[in-house]
Amino acid sequence: MRRLKILAQTLRTPQWWYKKNAAGAPWWRPILWPLSQLWIAAGSAKAKKATPYRSSLKVISVGNLTVGGSGKTPVTREILRLLPNAVGLSKGYGGTLDGPINIDTTIHTAAEVGDEAWMLAREFPFFVARGRAAGLRAIEATDARIAVVDDAHQNLTIAKDISIVVVDGDTSNGAWPFGDGGVVPYGPMREPLNEGLARADIIILWLPSEDESVDPELLAMFEGKPVFIARLTAVMKPAHVVAFAAIAKPWKFQDTLTRLGCEVIDFKAYPDHAPISEADLTILKAAAEEQSARLITTEKDWVKLPEHWKSTIDYLPIRARFDDEAAFKAALLR
Repeated sequence: MRRLKILAQTLRTPQWWYKKNAAGAPWWRPILWPLSQLWIAAGSAKAKKATPYRSSLKVISVGNLTVGGSGKTPVTREILRLLPNAVGLSKGYGGTLDGPINIDTTIHTAAEVGDEAWMLAREFPFFVARGRAAGLRAIEATDARIAVVDDAHQNLTIAKDISIVVVDGDTSNGAWPFGDGGVVPYGPMREPLNEGLARADIIILWLPSEDESVDPELLAMFEGKPVFIARLTAVMKPAHVVAFAAIAKPWKFQDTLTRLGCEVIDFKAYPDHAPISEADLTILKAAAEEQSARLITTEKDWVKLPEHWKSTIDYLPIRARFDDEAAFKAALLR
């Protein structure tokens, strides 16, 4: 089962996973169904054995129901901004250190603590720990009163006071955040949809632009739960760009650049969290220079670049903006 999970996290995300009714799925998709049942069975077995640690902190979990690309990281960043007495905590995916570690960006590297954790630690107090309970105990020794735990919705080793689920609300061009509800690798779900939603206290719909409207069919799925709208905000002058990304939905980054008025001359997609080799960076830089274009990537990918590359590669900073920030903050503090 661990090998199956690693496989799901290292292969490029198929776009048909996130199409309504899994439109465009390959003919051989049915052979993946038994693997998804193994995934579900393993999750159920872990749930039965779990004895959640109850922290003295207020624990806010920020998670999703699919295997990535829902806007979870910018939402976590915005929650930490709204709650000045909060500390972030994550597993530090992609990092080499087990923790618990209070990240110091002048000492630790993104390769050691994970790209997303290091990126957030540039702005906020942030811990990484392979064991979330151990991470909470470490934070309890500080002056913090709130722990914002990233990517913990399926983690049953800790008790949560608020469980937030972030959902990709972009349904343009036949997109649907849950596909047809198939569980990895048959589809994008980390667990059956009804089980994941049942544990959610708050739903956040992540929209790709300031003017995107909410799909009423999608909104109806969350009846009875508070729903808040968060929008991607980014500013960039239109330019000719060569771009690359190692994120769960790399096509989303390409779409964002296009929406900002950029002409994407070339785009290279890598598996989520994948390291970018020196050879690839050299090729990408040459392609950009040949086209007199800017070489650009995501902030998450930029922070893990070797230092000698950072001065020659740009990144696009994105932020989350809530339609009703005051109501969302009140819900967090309730």
